[in-house]
Amino acid sequence: MPCHLFSCFGRKTSSSKKEALENPTADMTPADEGRRGAVVVELFSSQGCGTSPEAELVLSRLGKGNFNLEVPVIVLAYHVDYWDHVGWKDPFGSSLWTVRQKAYVEALKLDTIFTPQVVVQGAAQCVANDQEAILSTIASVSPFPAPTLQATFQRPSAETLQVSVTGALRSKVDSNGANVMVALYENGLVTDCTKGENKGKVLPNDFVVRKLEKLCSVKDISAKKTVSGTVNCFLWEGFNSNKCGVAVFIQQNGSHHILGAQNFQLPEGL
Repeated sequence: MPCHLFSCFGRKTSSSKKEALENPTADMTPADEGRRGAVVVELFSSQGCGTSPEAELVLSRLGKGNFNLEVPVIVLAYHVDYWDHVGWKDPFGSSLWTVRQKAYVEALKLDTIFTPQVVVQGAAQCVANDQEAILSTIASVSPFPAPTLQATFQRPSAETLQVSVTGALRSKVDSNGANVMVALYENGLVTDCTKGENKGKVLPNDFVVRKLEKLCSVKDISAKKTVSGTVNCFLWEGFNSNKCGVAVFIQQNGSHHILGAQNFQLPEGL
């Protein structure tokens, strides 16, 4: 694939958005309006990209609630692997996240794949080191009610984390179907970068997705339908539950729009 497809944007540029969802599949009642679900903001980044560190700092602040927003936000950072050949191999990079970003490029009808990029609610995107564009894009997407999910966590072995989820999605899912996804992410990561475009920098990373698993698939269900499922995540060396959280989100097939999401913190010392 041509190198220019992996361009790294260093200047602020105008955001390129899909139109906000005009007919969300959620049934929004007056009560639902007071319980709007979190907006999922996905960052595609790389420690090998010279302008990604700036975006990482903005998204870290966003995920920690440092902006005065009307809706809660769940930040998920995916480190892609197509910058690894430039001189620095991102320790959190994965071809799985590159494939995920490519799926958004296709769904959003974009001409190129790049870092740093933000995709909001699976429906709109912009350059991730443009703070104004990020906030504007978050404001543009249609709201969905918050799911009423409960999650329990167990350690069947030292190498695995078991996540069990049950509850109502509170969004209708049409005949296209959707997947209920579970993302395990880690905060407080710090890397000394000794090569590549960020040589000599200390790179902090938060909300880094370490595992992404499908809980279940749903189709033609009402907003009140209860779902349940369990996933097992194989853990990495140095796993610390105090630094980790879990996001559960409903992602529509085809469009990749996200129909609702909920965030959980792992119990301390798990």
